[in-house]
Amino acid sequence: MNTVKVCDSTVRKLSGGRDISLSFKEKLEVAKLLDKLCVDVIELDEIQNSKVDSLLIKSVASAVKNSTVAVPVALGGDPAPTAAALSEAGHFRLQVVAPGSSVRMEYVYHKKVPAIIEMVKSTVEACKKYTDDVELLIDDATRADTMVLSDLTETAISSGATTITFCDDAGTMLPEEFAAFLEDRLKADPKLSDITWGVSCSNELAMADACAIAALCHGAGEIKASAYPVNTSSLENVCRVIAGKGESFGVRTGVATSSMKRMIGLIDRFCVPSATGKTAFGFTSGEESSDDRLTSHDTKEAVLGVVEKLGYSLGPEDGDKVYEAFMKLATRKESVSTKELDAIVATAAMQVPARYTLEDYIANTGNSITSMAHVKLRTKDEDLEGISLGDGPIDAAFLAIEQITGRHYELDDFQIKAVTEGKEAAAETIVKLLANGKVYSGRGLSTDIIGASVRAYLNAVNKVIYEEEP
Repeated sequence: MNTVKVCDSTVRKLSGGRDISLSFKEKLEVAKLLDKLCVDVIELDEIQNSKVDSLLIKSVASAVKNSTVAVPVALGGDPAPTAAALSEAGHFRLQVVAPGSSVRMEYVYHKKVPAIIEMVKSTVEACKKYTDDVELLIDDATRADTMVLSDLTETAISSGATTITFCDDAGTMLPEEFAAFLEDRLKADPKLSDITWGVSCSNELAMADACAIAALCHGAGEIKASAYPVNTSSLENVCRVIAGKGESFGVRTGVATSSMKRMIGLIDRFCVPSATGKTAFGFTSGEESSDDRLTSHDTKEAVLGVVEKLGYSLGPEDGDKVYEAFMKLATRKESVSTKELDAIVATAAMQVPARYTLEDYIANTGNSITSMAHVKLRTKDEDLEGISLGDGPIDAAFLAIEQITGRHYELDDFQIKAVTEGKEAAAETIVKLLANGKVYSGRGLSTDIIGASVRAYLNAVNKVIYEEEP
């Protein structure tokens, strides 16, 4: 049974996109989620802005524990800055992208075939000084001359490349045509059997998934896919086919398919276009979807089914408490939204003794200073203090709490809404933290948004700690 490598291109494809462009923090969070999915390789974009891009690569390299981090090096360029940014990664790969078709060579790179081949040789050899994992991606390979493809492949392998990827950028081939193309390549380049070769398929005709599976049936050792639809093979679809039918063509993958749906859902939150009014952390424009609105006529199973879709895993006792609280609210109004159900879970489920209680806090912010928060918590008979800077007063307060507790949990969702009207309106906040594969929520209520947020975050942290400690 051949264990195929799965390379995810989500972060690279969404770097600087027109419709969706992930922020620094969103790219980091998406990479961490992909790492939890155990994809073999996570692709990032090449260094263009030396400071910002290098910092992102360093941050991802430090955060990722399981996956290999892959970053392209410009053809003919110096791989040293990229290798330095990747130095803290457990495993990293340097990628060399070369044009396959004469159109790409002449009109994009303004080079002839001999010059491109020489640049491939020198760049691969330079990358090999920093890592044994070097990949050559041949762009527009399906429209390239056969002899040129053979020369590129031979040169890269001789220079030390360990992976060759054939890219079908046109995306106009049917699976049978793509399979025939790969058969010709294997006959023309027998050295491909000595290394890992893979494919990257465009989804121009909605055939990318089928073409990727066809490649696996012909011996591909790696495929490129994306957790979010970006005109390439779907990570979820391809892994589902491998899980269901892989044995029939001798292929398996190490991707955690059992948690695929949940992780893809979390990644989708970061990739929602701004036109929807939704951001990565769950703020909304005020319009709620009615898809999961519930009424007093819904059964307990239906209500808890929606709770599970929200990411919670409740025991029987907490399930009973949530349904009881839901019915009290549902009998007083026409319907209950998912946001309100979130608040019910935060309020009713898993109420635990507080390990940490809030004594006081100070937050400073402004348009000309970096936000700072000073938080004092009490645990048993001891007062603990934390001071932190952050991207806004709430972020600074959360980081100060992390400093005190010595624990970091992934922020899964953060919601704020007014529950009363006027200048003295009270704000309700819901904080959802992801820990050990489970979601924990906390609720805070105050006329001070920062205070409500701190209380909600602390409430969720106390729940996690209660379950983690014996």
